[in-house]
Amino acid sequence: MIASCNEPANSTNPRAWCSALLCALPVTVLVLSLFYYWFAIADRHVVFHYYHDMAPVVPGTSPFSKVTSSRHWMAGLVASGAVMVLNVAANWLLGRLVANYRPPAWWRVWAICALPLLVGIPAITMTLNQPTLPLPNAAQTTLATLIGLGLALLPGTMAAQHPADLVWLAADGWWLNQLLVTVADLENMPRSLARGGTWWVRMAIMTLVVAVASALIVTGLRFWRRTSVPSTAAMFVAGLCVAYLLMPLVHHGLAGTDGYHYISNHYISNSNNFFADKIAFQFAAWLIAAAMAAGGTRLRQSLAEHRSKPQANAA
Repeated sequence: MIASCNEPANSTNPRAWCSALLCALPVTVLVLSLFYYWFAIADRHVVFHYYHDMAPVVPGTSPFSKVTSSRHWMAGLVASGAVMVLNVAANWLLGRLVANYRPPAWWRVWAICALPLLVGIPAITMTLNQPTLPLPNAAQTTLATLIGLGLALLPGTMAAQHPADLVWLAADGWWLNQLLVTVADLENMPRSLARGGTWWVRMAIMTLVVAVASALIVTGLRFWRRTSVPSTAAMFVAGLCVAYLLMPLVHHGLAGTDGYHYISNHYISNSNNFFADKIAFQFAAWLIAAAMAAGGTRLRQSLAEHRSKPQANAA
């Protein structure tokens, strides 16, 4: 449903925009429906954990405290995660059922979705239910949604045309996700140590070791299976998609049910579970992940070149 149309071969053809429009409609409806449910129908005290007891780490969780406000814009990443999962599934299915199927260009779909979301998300969050969001919070939520949606639409073409490569790329995204989140969370180390939380340090070290080990295992498996080598950018974006779209969606789907498996009992995570508060730590996480992606790409290219040399000599 999300990608039920083909991209015409001529990208300047008006049909390309018509095709993208048909695909953008269900994406827009899905995102606005989720926002309408979370902000207008559901109990906001549950969905956004208003006045949730997080002491002594977080002293205040009123609707517009720092930690609770982040849940509002994290809703945009959760919605984008839902789009990504359904978009990948729909494109994979259509790629198997429709001969020569090609999804519309992701940026066309995004551009068409942008205008109604720029209007719809502030309209929902600033006018419905209580408390309504102030303009800065609504703008922040809209921006997070648009950025997340751009990432969410990227895997569609690969899901349709090269699904096996997407699976391998998702494996790379998984170990990069561990690296991104753990490095960003290092800002909490002094506070944890001051409270005697040596377990946190052990957990962080273990996660980093697992991330590096996972990278080596995936690299080894790729070498064994003779897969193509993804670019550094593709690997890095895969890490962003897993860390900031898939994992918040999984968190929302699994957390806070209190024993009852209804969507109304699930809450949206605050940003501290995925992002650093201090911009220096967040940039450090992105830079280290990008460096690891670049190093992984270079290593795989070297391995591929090394393997091809004996074949060239034999020829």
